Amino acid sequence: MATTVNKKTSNEAVYEWEGKDRNGKIVRGESRAGGENQVIASLRRQGILPSKIKKRRMRSGKRIKPKDIALFTRQLATMMKAGVPLLQAFDIVGRGSTNPSVTKLLNDVRSDVESGSSLSTAFRRHPMYFNALYCNLVEAGEAAGILEGLLDRLATYMEKTEAIKSKIRSALMYPTSVVIVAFVVVAIIMIFVIPAFKDVFSSFGADLPGPTLIVMAISEFFVSYWYLIFFGIGGSIYFFLQAWKRSEKMQRTMDRWLLRVPIFGPLIEKSCVARWTRTLSTMFAAGVPLVEALDSVGGASGNAVFAVATEKIQQQVSTGTSLTVAMSDANVFPSMVLQMCAIGEESGSIDHMLSKAADFYEAEVDEAVAGLSSLMEPIIIVFLGTLIGGIVVSMYLPIFKLGQVV
Repeated sequence: MATTVNKKTSNEAVYEWEGKDRNGKIVRGESRAGGENQVIASLRRQGILPSKIKKRRMRSGKRIKPKDIALFTRQLATMMKAGVPLLQAFDIVGRGSTNPSVTKLLNDVRSDVESGSSLSTAFRRHPMYFNALYCNLVEAGEAAGILEGLLDRLATYMEKTEAIKSKIRSALMYPTSVVIVAFVVVAIIMIFVIPAFKDVFSSFGADLPGPTLIVMAISEFFVSYWYLIFFGIGGSIYFFLQAWKRSEKMQRTMDRWLLRVPIFGPLIEKSCVARWTRTLSTMFAAGVPLVEALDSVGGASGNAVFAVATEKIQQQVSTGTSLTVAMSDANVFPSMVLQMCAIGEESGSIDHMLSKAADFYEAEVDEAVAGLSSLMEPIIIVFLGTLIGGIVVSMYLPIFKLGQVV
């Protein structure tokens, strides 16, 4: 199959074509061009007489996720190691992607590279998908002539980082979803079930037990103000998340609080340490100077406390302080990380020692998530049993009392 590629225009699209070459053999392929006339002209220059040209209909793409970028990086690194030219590798990855948004992004990057831009420069034009750390590593690989090796290391880094994020999300998702479901079930009981019991109890003509009166009072509140409850909770969560996202002070406060939360706090701290050490190790291995590497490390940790600590470390390192001393002064790193960093500085293999520290804490995160999952199940069962069982018992107490009287 022959494939032609045209330079990008503002209305560029992908065209599938069929035609005959100089020997009369039927060939098929696809071209990116601004219109059918460009496709026809390009094919004729290659000695191909087109018989069919059809514009490919592009589906509306899904949002590009970090795991999509990690997969693209892995595929690009694999093909470059196999000797596939860079532009051809972009074509192969773009056509193989199931997400049209990823295909369009790769086509844009490919066009920039084809027009003479370096790969790192082309990536920097899409900061929403390629952050400073990604672009700095690619630039370092281009400068040192080891781009395929750096892409392989970058793919490994992104895969491990996404794996940690996924584990943290799974650990937090289970209890959160259970609490939401429990609230919805309780709300339904309070709004639709308890009022029916209230009508039955009103005919008893006797005093109701205290727990029953409390449940009925809560039910009356839900029935009267259900819209305020639901919209109030939803609005509070929305504005809280917006404030957390936009206010730097709020981010620091919440991130500091998250590290102190029982059970979940140590898990989040271990994940932050793993990502911090993994990022710095990757930057060191790429040959990025320490002070420049620290620019990207703080944000990659995913926690404002570590980001602030990284800024202080960077300031101290820039004045000649050793990395181990600066990290020790930050008071956020475990002693094991400090010891491994000190050994790495003395032996000249700090990237290797930081990578080992990252491996250790990633394993710790795996064990913590497994332990947390087994611990949360009985806690949630007890919570739901106490909540729902308490409501049921409260509503049946008058019936038991009436049975004793009879």
